[in-house]
Amino acid sequence: MATILIVEDNELNRDMLSRRLIKKGYQIEFAEDGKEGLEKIGNLKPDVVLMDIGLPVMDGWEATKKAKDDPKTRDVPIIALTAHALEQDREKALGVGADDFDTKPVDFKRLLEKIERLVN
Repeated sequence: MATILIVEDNELNRDMLSRRLIKKGYQIEFAEDGKEGLEKIGNLKPDVVLMDIGLPVMDGWEATKKAKDDPKTRDVPIIALTAHALEQDREKALGVGADDFDTKPVDFKRLLEKIERLVN
């Protein structure tokens, strides 16, 4: 069973994503800010990380960059999630090392396809 780390400060978003992913057979872990997310990436080595960009303490840009700069965590796939659908946000996410990018509100079918591609 693949583990997904959801790094998201919004409780409703965490709840919605986790319930739907659990129904698809994934094990879910949570972090509520970028600093905690970075620590859990290192400790858990999840199969995929869903990284919100607008996080407290350390934003998703910085957390993703630090995870990808660390040899111990650089291979953990990260999908950046943001409410900003601008092409420059996608480019910035990929530029800091995110493996993929998606927008909020989440199109679950599209996001699930991205997760499955990275897990398999």
